Amino acid sequence: MRNLAQLLDQLDPSAELAARHLWLIALLDWIRGDANNPQAALSRVHLFIDAAQARPGFQTRLQAWWKILISTVDATPLLADFGFAPRAAFLSELGERLRYKLLPGTPETTHATELFMLLFPSPFDAQWLRLLDEKTLARLGELLDDAANPDPGADHAPDSSAEEGRDPLLQDWRDILMEAMTYCTSQVRATGFSPELRLRMSGQSLLTRPFHGLPADLEAIRAALVAYGPDSGAVHLAVDQFKSRLEACRAAAASVYSHLDEHGISVGLVFRLRQLRERILRIRELLDCLLSDKPATSAMQLLARLVLLARERRSIRALIASNSSLLAAKVAERGAETGEHYITRDRAAYVDMLGKAAGGGALTAVTTLLKFAIVGLALSSFWSGFVASLMYAASFVLIQLLHFTLATKQPAMTAPAMAAKLKDLRSVEAVREFVDEVTHLVRSQVAAVLGNVLMVVPVVLLISGVLALTIGRTMVSPAEALHVLNALSLLGPTLLWAAFTGALLFAASLIGGWVENWFVLYRLASAIRYNPRITRALGSQRARRWAGFMRDNISGFTSNVALGFLLGLIPPITGFFGLELEVRHVTLSAGQLAAASASLGWDVLRQAAWWWCVAAIPLIGALNLGVSFYLAFRLALQAHNVSGVDRARIRAAIWARWRSQPGSFFVPA
Repeated sequence: MRNLAQLLDQLDPSAELAARHLWLIALLDWIRGDANNPQAALSRVHLFIDAAQARPGFQTRLQAWWKILISTVDATPLLADFGFAPRAAFLSELGERLRYKLLPGTPETTHATELFMLLFPSPFDAQWLRLLDEKTLARLGELLDDAANPDPGADHAPDSSAEEGRDPLLQDWRDILMEAMTYCTSQVRATGFSPELRLRMSGQSLLTRPFHGLPADLEAIRAALVAYGPDSGAVHLAVDQFKSRLEACRAAAASVYSHLDEHGISVGLVFRLRQLRERILRIRELLDCLLSDKPATSAMQLLARLVLLARERRSIRALIASNSSLLAAKVAERGAETGEHYITRDRAAYVDMLGKAAGGGALTAVTTLLKFAIVGLALSSFWSGFVASLMYAASFVLIQLLHFTLATKQPAMTAPAMAAKLKDLRSVEAVREFVDEVTHLVRSQVAAVLGNVLMVVPVVLLISGVLALTIGRTMVSPAEALHVLNALSLLGPTLLWAAFTGALLFAASLIGGWVENWFVLYRLASAIRYNPRITRALGSQRARRWAGFMRDNISGFTSNVALGFLLGLIPPITGFFGLELEVRHVTLSAGQLAAASASLGWDVLRQAAWWWCVAAIPLIGALNLGVSFYLAFRLALQAHNVSGVDRARIRAAIWARWRSQPGSFFVPA
C-alpha cells in the first residue's frame, strides 16, 4: 500500500481518465486500511485533510481534479438508478447481476454506478462514511471548492455568515438531487402506467389517478425552491402534496398484490412491484436530503446506504429470494389446499386411505412389469430412461385418475398444510391440536405406505406366477434378480439414493404447484370455458366440464409427469457425466424385490442378501417420506413467514403423546 505522501504527489488533474480514477481508488484504499476499524479510517480522513492543506500547490491540483471529475462523471444516475434494474424485467436484472459478479470492472468509465462499485467494494465503507461529522465534511468542502480560497494557516471552520443557498457546492448538490428525483419519478410513473400493473390495480386506485400528477407536483417543489428557498412554507406545502401523491402511488401498486393472491403470482410482476416500491422509497430519501438542515451529513448517510446496497446489487440469491417469496407462498398455499385431502382424521378415512393405497400398489405392480420389459429391450441408456419416464408418468397419472394413492406423493402436499397450522401456537390447546395433526399425518402416511407395499408385493408375485405358467419364465431372469438384490441391499448406497429420491419427490411437487399457479395466472380455465374456438370444438357444456377438470387436476398431472421423468431420466443423464445418481422409490423397490424373489424361488429366503433388502424397504420409505416432507415443510415455513416457533415445546408435546399413546401414530382410535 502506498503512503500518503506518495498519493499526494501522484495526483495529476491532466492525466487520462483511468489514471484519475485510479488515484481516487488508491486514496480510498489507504483510508480503508485493513478494513476492520472505522475510527482508524476516520483518523486517516483527518490526516489526509491536514496533509492536503499543508502541502503547497496540492489544493489547487485537487480542485482542478475535482472539477474534471464532476464534469465527466454524472452523479445523478447513481442516486436515481443505483440498485435498480436497467429494465423492469427479472431476467435482465439476473443477467446484470451475473455480469457484476463474474466480470471485472474497469476504472476507465464515466458510468457513475460502475465507478462507485470500484470505489466502495466493501460494506466496511458504510461504517466510516457514517462517522464523518459536519466539521470534517466542511473542511473537505473547503478543499474542493476553489471559491472558498482557504488560507492554509487560517482556522478552517465553516463561515456561519455565508448564505447557505449561495454555496456553489451545496447548490450543485441540490441540482443533482432534483435531477435524480426527476429520473425516479419518471420511472415510477412509467411503471404505474404499464398495462401489466394497471389492469390489476383496484378500481378505486385507478379512479384517483395517482400517477398522473407526479411530474407537476415535483415541478412545484422545484419552483418553490428557486423562488422562496428550502425553508419556506411554500416548499413545505409542495413537499407535503408530493409525499401524499407518492403514498397514493404506493397504495395503488399494493392493490395489485390482492389480485395476484387471487389469480396467481408472477415473479416478473412481483419484481416490477418491488422496483416501484423501492423507487418511491428512494425518492423520499432524496427529498429528505434535499431539505435537510445538515446537507453534508445527509449526503454521507445516503452514500453509506448506497454502499450497503452495492453488496446486495451483486447478490443473485437476494434477487431470487426477494422476488420468489410470493410465488413460494402461493405454491405452498395451493399445496396446503391439496394436502388436506391426504390427512385422515378418523377410522373411516383411514380405511379409505388403505383402500386407495392398495389400488396404487396394484397399479405399481404393473409398472414394475413394464419397467423390466423396457430393460429387456436393451435400448441405449438415454432412450431406455426416456421410455421408462413415459411409462412412469402414464402410470402415475392413471393412479391419479382412478383416485388411488401413491404414498410418496403425500409428504410434499401435506407439509404446507402442517406449516399453515404453526402460525399461532401460543396456547396449550393450540399445541395439543397441532400434535393431533401430527399424529393424523404420520398415521395417514403409514397407511399409504402399508397399502402400497402390502399390495404391490402379492400382485407382482401373482404376475410372475402367471408368466411362469403361460410363457415358462418369471418377470426377471435369475441374473437380473441377483442384480436387484445387490442394488437394493442395505449394505450399499441404498439409503443415500432413497434420500435423493425424496428430494426428487419434493421437486416434482414444486413443479406441480408452479404450473398450477401459471395456469391460474393466465386464466386458462376461463379460456377453455369461453374461448370461441374451443367451445366450437367441444361444445359449451363439455368445455365447461374440461375447464373445471383441468383446474382441479393440473397440479397433480404436472407433478406426476414431472416425477415420472425425474425418476426415469436422472440416472442416465447423471451417468453420462459420471455422477451415477440412482433412485430408490419404496413402492417400486418393493415390487422389484418381489419380482426377484419370484425368480429365485424359496431358496432366496436362505440368502443374507435378500434379508438385507427386506430390511432396506422400510428405511427407503422413511427417507422418501422424511426428506420430501422436510424440504416442503421448510419452504412452507418461509412462505408463510412462520418464525419464532417454540420447537422445544412442540418436540416435548409430541414426545409426551408418543409415550402416552404410541398407537395413535399408526392406528386411529
